Amino acid sequence: MIEFRRYNNVEARDIRDTVMDVFTRSYVDAIASGDPFDSPQAFGERFDSYTRGPGFDLLVAYSSGVAVGQSWGWPLGVGARWWGGLKLDDPAEDHAAFTHEDGSRTFALSEIMVDADHTGRGYARALHDELLRARSELRGTLLVEPDNEQAYAKYRRWGWSRVGTLTPSWDHAPTLDVLVRPLR
Repeated sequence: MIEFRRYNNVEARDIRDTVMDVFTRSYVDAIASGDPFDSPQAFGERFDSYTRGPGFDLLVAYSSGVAVGQSWGWPLGVGARWWGGLKLDDPAEDHAAFTHEDGSRTFALSEIMVDADHTGRGYARALHDELLRARSELRGTLLVEPDNEQAYAKYRRWGWSRVGTLTPSWDHAPTLDVLVRPLR
């Protein structure tokens, strides 16, 4: 049986060790690759940055009292850096209108991860749906590595569509595909 617990930014920092543990059990291959972007240190630095401001929403999945997965995101505020470097696929799309944020328009889904021993049980989908179910924003956005075919296929099945690409400002960040979907 899976149990969900939700944490705000302050509470999330209080369970940082749990978050890091789930990460290291979920991203085993990525960590082993030696890519600096996927190192636990880099991941921890990003997590610390994400939890500095209000609005951060962390959902942790527990099985028999053990954290086995997590998902999080936050609403994009005015002047959000999320869209920095966005290249939209549709040249006719109004870039300024697409990236205009007011704090209630777009929820940035930053992470979904399930530890390697619990994959294939529907936990990722359950985390995705439960996290987004509580959101009041009009749309969601997420970033995915273009060659991550497994994740990409899931996102398409879950209603996400590609709108462009961007390279986040984090050190060693890859160029990622930008996906969106309506939430309401």
